[in-house]
Amino acid sequence: MSATTTLHSVSVRPALSADEEALGELDRATWSTLHAVMPRPQPPYDPFFDERHRPGDFLVAEAATEAVTESGAPDGSGGTRIAGYIRLVPPTPLACNAHVRQIQGLAVAAWARGAGVGRTLLRAACAEARRQGANRITLRVLGHNTPARALYASEGFAVEGVLSGEFFLHGRYVDDVLMGRSLAP
Repeated sequence: MSATTTLHSVSVRPALSADEEALGELDRATWSTLHAVMPRPQPPYDPFFDERHRPGDFLVAEAATEAVTESGAPDGSGGTRIAGYIRLVPPTPLACNAHVRQIQGLAVAAWARGAGVGRTLLRAACAEARRQGANRITLRVLGHNTPARALYASEGFAVEGVLSGEFFLHGRYVDDVLMGRSLAP
C-alpha cells in the first residue's frame, strides 16, 4: 500500500544554518532544465550556504503534513517538512539601488507543488522586501518557464525587459525575461 502526503498548513520563516542539508537536498531535487542555467549538481556537492548565499538571504516554507494511505486514512507519519525556499537579496551593492530587492531563486518540493507554496513564498518575499524598506522587487526567469512566468504575473509582476537568446541551453537559445513590480500598498 502506498502513501501520499497531504499538506495541512504552510508557514514561512527565515532560513537557519541548521537548514543547510535539507535546503541543499531540495535544491538538487528540484534542479530542472526549465529554470537552471548551471549544469546539474554532481557530488561532491558544494555547500548550500556560502559567503554569497547566507541563511539570512532565504525564506523557508514549512508545511505541516500528514501521510495518508490509498484509502485516505492517516498513517500516523505526519510532521513538519521544508516545502520550499525563496532567496531575496539586494540586486547590487549600490546605494542608489538600495530601494530594490531581487528574487534570486525559488524552489518548491515536488510533493508540495500545486498547494500554493510558491505563491505563499512570493507573497512572503514581497512582505519581507517591504519590511527591509524596499519599494520595488524584481526577478529574472527563463523565457520557456511558462508555469513560473504565469505565477509571477498573477502576483503583479510584469515583463520589464527581455534579453533575447541570452543563454544557450541544451542546443537552443533561451531568453532571459526580466520581471518586476512595485511594492507600494
